[in-house]
Amino acid sequence: MERPLGVATRGTTNPNRLRRVDNWIVETCGDALRAAADPLVVDLGYGATPVTPVELRARLAAGVRADVRVVGLEIDPVRVAAALPAADPPGLTFARGGFELAGLRPALVRAFNVLRQYDESEVADAWHTVTGRLSPGGLLVEGTCDELGRLGSWVLLDATGPLTLTLSAKLTTLESPATFAERLPKALIHRNVPGERIHDLLGALEHAWRTAAGYAPFGPRQRWLHAVEAVKESGWPIHDSPRTRRHGYLTLPWPAVAPR
Repeated sequence: MERPLGVATRGTTNPNRLRRVDNWIVETCGDALRAAADPLVVDLGYGATPVTPVELRARLAAGVRADVRVVGLEIDPVRVAAALPAADPPGLTFARGGFELAGLRPALVRAFNVLRQYDESEVADAWHTVTGRLSPGGLLVEGTCDELGRLGSWVLLDATGPLTLTLSAKLTTLESPATFAERLPKALIHRNVPGERIHDLLGALEHAWRTAAGYAPFGPRQRWLHAVEAVKESGWPIHDSPRTRRHGYLTLPWPAVAPR
């Protein structure tokens, strides 16, 4: 096995912290997993407890295919050893590994709150390393979220590079779209400045949210839907489904927000 590439994450995690991204993976990446010859999924850098790979395996088995296999990878061998009692082979196992994916060739990798601690200049190499080890047609979902998983964002990538950016919010707790700035992926979090596309997007979304304040009495979902529709009508290429949008997701093609 190759030497693990990367450094240990801070390790913070919580039950259901990644529920929103897991549900999005089921909805958006389910077809790719169903078509995979080997439904192998890697949870990269799961943290100090194995709760997120346990939950990921359960959600994928219920929502995509029962024979999915999830491998939780951690650089810290102490964390791997601590996770072993939660293993349920062959559906759920744990191993030591980093961006090299421990020699595995998964159909999907979820890497959450991992690159947040790296320098922006290291992101492209990390993406390239992981996507270069995916099975044909494989996908990487890389992003970040708050401690309770109510607010987050992620990039979907394949072997060619980044495909989309998704913003995600639990609408009942969303105070303002401006708060997305705190939870952008590492590739974008320092780009929220004038002249960058992500800054323009968050500005447009915040303006639309304020304009849609009149819909607040009908609930946060209606306010969100009208705000997102206004952003779309202003020319932003939002292409998520009405179903995902209703649940607080907003997805755009990567070129629309890529750093200049």
